[in-house]
Amino acid sequence: MTAIKHALQRDIFTPNDERLLSIVNVCKAGKKKKNCFLCATVTTEHPVQVRVVKVKKSDKGDFYKTQTTWLLQDLTMVDAKDDLKENPDFDLHFDKVYKWVASSPAEKNAFISCILKLNQRYLRKKIDLANVSLQILEESVPSGENQSVAGGEEEAAAEYQELNTREKQDIEFMMVGCEYAISNAEAFAEKLSRELQVLDGANIQSIMASEKQVNILMQLLDEALKEVDQIEGKLSSYEEMLQSVKEQMDQISESNHLIELSKTNSETLLGEIEFLVNHMDLSKGHIKALQDADLSSSRGIEACTNAAEALLQCMNVSLRPGHSMLQAVKQQQQLFTDLREQFARRLASHLNNVFVQQGHDQTSTLSVEITLPNHHPFHRDLLRYAKLMEWLKNTEYARYEGLMKNYIDYIVRLYDREIRDFFEVAKNKMTGATKEGKKFGLHGSSGKLTGSTSSLNKLSVQSSGSRRSQSSSLLDMGNMSASDLDVADRTKFDKIFEQVLSELEPLCLAEQDFISKFFNLSQHQSMSRTSMGEGDEGDGGVSSRHQTTAVLSSEKEMVRQMMTHIFRCIEPELNNLIALGDKIDSFNSLYMLVKMSYHVWTAENVDSASFLSTTLGNVLVTVKRNFDKCISNQIKQMEDVKISKKSKVGILPFVSGFEEFAELAESIFRGSERRGDLDKAYTKLIKAVFINVEKVANESQKTPRDVVMMENFHHILATLSRLKISCLETEKRDAKQKYNDHLQSYVIYSLGHPLEKLNIFFEGVKARVAQGIGYDEVSYQLAFSKQELRKVIKDYPGKEVKKGLDNLYKKMDKHLCEEENLLQVVWHTMQDEFIRQYKHFEGLIEKCYTGVGITMEFTIQDILEYFSSIAQSH
Repeated sequence: MTAIKHALQRDIFTPNDERLLSIVNVCKAGKKKKNCFLCATVTTEHPVQVRVVKVKKSDKGDFYKTQTTWLLQDLTMVDAKDDLKENPDFDLHFDKVYKWVASSPAEKNAFISCILKLNQRYLRKKIDLANVSLQILEESVPSGENQSVAGGEEEAAAEYQELNTREKQDIEFMMVGCEYAISNAEAFAEKLSRELQVLDGANIQSIMASEKQVNILMQLLDEALKEVDQIEGKLSSYEEMLQSVKEQMDQISESNHLIELSKTNSETLLGEIEFLVNHMDLSKGHIKALQDADLSSSRGIEACTNAAEALLQCMNVSLRPGHSMLQAVKQQQQLFTDLREQFARRLASHLNNVFVQQGHDQTSTLSVEITLPNHHPFHRDLLRYAKLMEWLKNTEYARYEGLMKNYIDYIVRLYDREIRDFFEVAKNKMTGATKEGKKFGLHGSSGKLTGSTSSLNKLSVQSSGSRRSQSSSLLDMGNMSASDLDVADRTKFDKIFEQVLSELEPLCLAEQDFISKFFNLSQHQSMSRTSMGEGDEGDGGVSSRHQTTAVLSSEKEMVRQMMTHIFRCIEPELNNLIALGDKIDSFNSLYMLVKMSYHVWTAENVDSASFLSTTLGNVLVTVKRNFDKCISNQIKQMEDVKISKKSKVGILPFVSGFEEFAELAESIFRGSERRGDLDKAYTKLIKAVFINVEKVANESQKTPRDVVMMENFHHILATLSRLKISCLETEKRDAKQKYNDHLQSYVIYSLGHPLEKLNIFFEGVKARVAQGIGYDEVSYQLAFSKQELRKVIKDYPGKEVKKGLDNLYKKMDKHLCEEENLLQVVWHTMQDEFIRQYKHFEGLIEKCYTGVGITMEFTIQDILEYFSSIAQSH
């Protein structure tokens, strides 16, 4: 244990300027044995602090470390557990009870004794002792010499003082003056004793000589004591007087405190009363306005608005604790509640009357122009009540909901009537049936165009003049003249449809803006009825709790729902108008697709989730379906086309119809966002045109297949080159290739007849050469001798060739159609081919019949003259 104590002093306490006085090896009671050391230490610097330190060996086991430190002055109790028999258990009470088990009772007793001694010497603090043996107590009680020895070596070490420099010098000087100070210590000590006795005698004589001065000093001290007694007497009297003054001042202070407390209470009470008066007092003018003000005049509305805001502030004031228990506050709150309900009832009744009057307004009549009535005056009048509606929403949500429902119920009737009349005028303008509608079957029993599907199925749009049929197609366009196409009618339809959309858009936006402002639906992101004030059923005949089907999660959604109810007839009416336009002319779907797409895009830029955006988007789907249906119908009609067996084919109707369609579509879709849809339609149509041109060419009996293919693909090529449709560049190249191929095929096939024998003869010559016979040996073949060649050439004199070419020209004229004007092109190509064949024959004659002098009976110049004269004669 001594070694451990030395190690702890060296490693832990010496660096901290502390001395280790006692140590005990302990472990915590009731737990797994984990040894540590409790150390009692004192600091070496003043003021001295006594500590109890818990030291634990590190996990690595090579050094000790401080774990917990307590000040001895915090120790309140020491419990040794048993004062009669040896027991290693003991408790120390600091901030809590620490239970320890020492390695032996002796170590425990020594440690407790050291703690008590240190407390007695440095702290003298009362420590409760329990179960401590008498032996420990006796050792710890200071008495005479034992007290001085209680600290043992530690106290002796504390009393020892090192000699200072001057003392060291004096001792050295004294020892130097005595030669035997070191060699004979006893003689040196005896000498010092004799000198000390001489000094003591001198001191005593000096004291005896000063006795007279001492007596004088004593007399002075007696006199001083008397004066002190006198002063103490005066001080006592002064103290009594001050005590009386103190009592009086205490009474005055207590009185002042009570006065101050009373003043504070009065000020607090006044403040509470002023608070209630300032925040819960509604002026008579406001009360009168809420009860009797005219809600139809601007001045009355302003007065009611100010009064309602003041009432809301009074009702929403945050009362302090205890205010609600005051009778006056209860009465005032009841007054506010009565005023709120009374004014809310009066406001709801007045606005309901305004809604009813507007809903039954009969001033609007069927106009001859495509315009919708302006509701701005009505909105302007109602917006004067916007702040009152906000007040109603925050205080009486039941009546607020009732007014919202009533507004929808009454205003929807007005909009239904106006919108149906508006669409009726638009339909009449489209069909030209303002006065002639009955002749076209456009009016029902009510005298209006219902626009239903059944009526459209029965509709027969026919005019006495050159009015177009109901369904346009590529075949129709191909068979009609420019006047028959009636471009003016399509332009008229486009303007009417655009005007319809242009009138509907501001109407919906104005109503949506009014609803947001009037019903205060644009200030908060979301709203729940449970957060609003409770209310009774309103006079509008609607209960807020039973008429509302669901709590809407956002005010934007609420606006959209209201718009859907109010303009419930817009979508079906638009669909009916679209169906009518498609019935009149299926190509109207092109105009409608572009216009509707633009308006949908505009509406989505304003608000993608708005009613207008959603409705126009739904209608756009219908328009797109009609457009797709139109394209499908054109393809089907191409597939069903039949040609006459007795007349030449010429340009097929759907080919010229595609040209007209492309021209119309390019003018409509120029700069449109829907260009992609048109390109897809182009791809489908041109593919169908290619397939059906070839199909008709194969079925043609009167006109050769090559002519049908050549003329129609030439027309397609010209159309695509002129319109420059980027998505059809591949088809344009294919059309050009097909045109050239069939032109060449037709020319070659036709030229085989005028020089048929020559063709057969020289084909035989080429066959012999191909079999390996040399060019100079061909003339020795019996069938291809010089005589046979002369016979064949003799059959084709210039006159016969010209006659054959003339017949060929007449035949070509019968095959080719005038509208495409390809006769001269084909004739010129045939001339080039004829000359090529002539040169080929001349070359073979030169190679196979060299030096014989056989030539054709006509020259290239003759051929040019034949072709030119024949072309000019016709």
